[in-house]
Amino acid sequence: MSQKYWPKNYLPKSLLGRSILILAIPILLIQAIITVIFIDRLYGDVTISKTTDIARELNFILNSQIIENDSYPLKFIHEKAQPLSITVNIDADPKEIKFEHTFFDISGRYLIKALKSQVVGLKSIDLKTDESRIQLVVNRDNINFIISLSRRRATAENPHQLLVAGFLASCLFIGIAVLFLKNQVRPIRLLAKSAESFGKGEKISFSPSGATEVRQAGHAFISMQARIERHLEQRTAMLSGVSHDLRTPLTRMKLSMSLMEKDDLVDDLMGDVEEMEGIVNEFLAFSRGDTGEEFTIVDPKKLIKPLIKERKRLNHNISLDLDNIGSDKINFKCKSLAMSRAINNLLSNAAKYSNKTLVTVTSTEKTLSFIVEDSGKGIPKELRYKAIKPFERLDKSRNQNEGIGAGLGLAIVSDIARSHGGKLILSHSNNLGGLKAEIQIPV
Repeated sequence: MSQKYWPKNYLPKSLLGRSILILAIPILLIQAIITVIFIDRLYGDVTISKTTDIARELNFILNSQIIENDSYPLKFIHEKAQPLSITVNIDADPKEIKFEHTFFDISGRYLIKALKSQVVGLKSIDLKTDESRIQLVVNRDNINFIISLSRRRATAENPHQLLVAGFLASCLFIGIAVLFLKNQVRPIRLLAKSAESFGKGEKISFSPSGATEVRQAGHAFISMQARIERHLEQRTAMLSGVSHDLRTPLTRMKLSMSLMEKDDLVDDLMGDVEEMEGIVNEFLAFSRGDTGEEFTIVDPKKLIKPLIKERKRLNHNISLDLDNIGSDKINFKCKSLAMSRAINNLLSNAAKYSNKTLVTVTSTEKTLSFIVEDSGKGIPKELRYKAIKPFERLDKSRNQNEGIGAGLGLAIVSDIARSHGGKLILSHSNNLGGLKAEIQIPV
């Protein structure tokens, strides 16, 4: 597929670049066609016409009837050639026979072809030694005549000026068109920037402008943005309200059971209440998301180290690898509290479902990645997409003895990653054999 459509790899990717290409190619092709026709007509027909006149003059000057008594009256030939601005001399030993012109001398090709067919006894034409002169060697009656005349007599004067003027005019019109295209593309770029910022949780001022179609797209985006914001507000309010309402009876239940006599039944009920309280906390975290928090510049090392320290304090078998982040200080723009919450969710899952965890921070020119690997059973490949969805529980893929939760842990991580313009990637850990969860953020 890539070989079949390989020219696409060399085409501009931006709308402005492709618009300029669509505009410039027809103009340049028309200019090229006009140039070819112009060269064929002017350099060909005009040069041949002028060269035919020169051939007649040469044949007239070198007419063999002027030879008398084995002596050649050179003076008489000069008298005939001088009014025609042609210089004629005799050379008993002329140079090597050749027909030469420069590579870019288009009219020279037509000139040589015409003279060879019309001048009797033509032995040599030199257009290369002196580009302003035509130098010929003609043999008549075993006499070598060295003839020289101005090149301007055989070719049109300054024929390139029309071609240059046409090319410059094409460049001028393309330049003017580029200025107009930039103005048309600018609203589209602003719309794309607004959509990208909205996806990251930011909101920038956007006013539709430009062509009618672009304005329609802009107004449609503003309407969609308002609907999404209203939906998010309603979802947040609903989840927050339900979660807060559930906290009160749960608190009363915990208080009542703490006053009851301890036995196995009470312990089981207390465990169920604590699990319900954990689910309520997940609802609150999911509904809260990262709204209201501003982006700040953060050092990834300073962000991850306190989380690892806290996990070690809880006796979790966890290790940190910062070898692939480089020695230079790296800062990236993020919502630090939300990012800490996302990484901590991954660490909690790893500690919950395995007995060993490896955390790696890597960086490239374009991305920064926080990778959490565990030694648990992992998640089957066909279920990884489902695992990121809210309220999904993969009962068969993880340990059931640790509680099932609300199925929001990975969904929260995925939402936070997307709000930073990144993504959550789930795969198999080659190092520990369990799940590998990677938060990949563009920098």
